[in-house]
Amino acid sequence: MARVKRGVTSHARHKKVLKDAKGSRGRAKNTIRVARQRVEKNWQYAYRDRRARKRDFRSLWIQRINAAARAHGLTYGQLIHGLDEAGLELDRKVLADLAVRDPDGFHEVLKTARAALAA
Repeated sequence: MARVKRGVTSHARHKKVLKDAKGSRGRAKNTIRVARQRVEKNWQYAYRDRRARKRDFRSLWIQRINAAARAHGLTYGQLIHGLDEAGLELDRKVLADLAVRDPDGFHEVLKTARAALAA
């Protein structure tokens, strides 16, 4: 029986790792041992940051909503409480988008929240 040489398999595996290591600095992009470490660390960062992105965006939306609400004499907390009282279920992403892209529409939402707070 002929012996099996595994050069093709390992070359393919190395190629896959080196492809994922593109953009790294130094030997991390062209030396398989270092590249493998770099790629595994990149996967850890990607896993962590997929969750962090959600927190970052929520924080950004809240800042935008707060800035727009304060321009009309209301705080973020008062606005959210007013929306709850009015039964308006708009998430923060939509509210932030309204505040940036449609100030008139946001002002209407603000009036609704203010009316619910007064009642």
